[in-house]
Amino acid sequence: MKFVVAVALLGGISPLLLVSSFLTSTSTFAPSLSSSIFSRGATTTGSSRLYLVKNKSKDQQKPTFYPFENKNRRGEAVAFDLSASRKDEKISNGPNAEVEDGSASFRQLLGVKGASASSDIWKIRLQLTKPVTWIPLIWGVMCGAAASGNYHWMWNPFDEGDRNVLLGLEDAAKGFVSMILAGPLLTGYTQTINDWYDREIDAINEPYRPIPSGAISEKQVIEQIVFLLLSALGIAYGLDVWCGHEVPTVLLLSIFGSFISYIYSAPPLKLKQNGWAGNYALGCSYISLPWWCGQAVFGELDRPVYFVLPVLYSIAGLGIAIVNDFKSIEGDRELGLQSLPVAFGVDAAKWICASSITLTQLGVALYIYSINEPTYALILLGLLLPQIFFQATLLIPNPIENDVKYQASSQPFFVFGILATALCIGHHTWA
Repeated sequence: MKFVVAVALLGGISPLLLVSSFLTSTSTFAPSLSSSIFSRGATTTGSSRLYLVKNKSKDQQKPTFYPFENKNRRGEAVAFDLSASRKDEKISNGPNAEVEDGSASFRQLLGVKGASASSDIWKIRLQLTKPVTWIPLIWGVMCGAAASGNYHWMWNPFDEGDRNVLLGLEDAAKGFVSMILAGPLLTGYTQTINDWYDREIDAINEPYRPIPSGAISEKQVIEQIVFLLLSALGIAYGLDVWCGHEVPTVLLLSIFGSFISYIYSAPPLKLKQNGWAGNYALGCSYISLPWWCGQAVFGELDRPVYFVLPVLYSIAGLGIAIVNDFKSIEGDRELGLQSLPVAFGVDAAKWICASSITLTQLGVALYIYSINEPTYALILLGLLLPQIFFQATLLIPNPIENDVKYQASSQPFFVFGILATALCIGHHTWA
């Protein structure tokens, strides 16, 4: 059990824990931005190349960045010079047209669409780690800390027995270090290695990403992967020493999580090529692992329920991951990736998506009711109803056009449901 918990932390759970400690200590819970987070320039020393790649299935050409070969594997490539003097020019067309609302620079740092171009290598490195994806992991660690029932505030206004400032400061510090481990380091490693092995499909789906656009060189990408991984392992071991773990749980979790990140993205296994395995691995990494990490740091994983509930929510996470596959269906089909929308078609996939999200949460609510926690069960049902409404009005009618709108509308209710479940478990008196 301890090994499983440890692995979870490294896989991306730590970020959640860190934020959990920090935010909880300040009595502030950050709203989840995971509504669109479950996801899957030129070099600084020279020019990049823009290629027009022939789409064999539609017999038409699409603009895409592909700086690694003189010819793209899917067709002839025609190179256009994007010299250093043009790196910072505003992107005015194409799939990543720069937004006009003033947020283009911020979007560049987060690694999302509508971003401005940049030649600053440090901004590009940060973009490659995709900071927007750190948030759900941080939230998961918060949930694990809540489920432990053993996180200490510096001054808890609701509990006179929880006002030990020194103990609260120590827990907050553990949380902060865990956030660095899980967010910038481990999730950053995961996103960087994923982008590296996805450079071909990103050249079709997201050509503005740092690697396919040529904004960062191969050598710089490899250096970043190695630095993030080794730094994460060092900090993970330091946390084990700090927490007094006889078995280096955090380190083992980090090694395991890093391994899962690798086989998710890299051949020959490349789990993401299989819709079921890839999406569940993604859901588990964003929900179960962070939960277990937070609970392991602040408590114990000594009951089956501590494993069952996160696993159920990970099945719901599988459904959320499917939502993100709708937008990539064209590139997935061209490269032979068997995402669920490709394998089953859009109509079947949207029902699989909605069912996995709804039925698993309903099951959790029934379990919470069965352990004599009716108030929390009603809260979960209340948070589930809006999700069903948005499925009926956005997801089912048109999952491709409404994917982002559905995520933004529905996921806040989902993540607060996870937190409500964790609080219930943390406050429940077990026989």
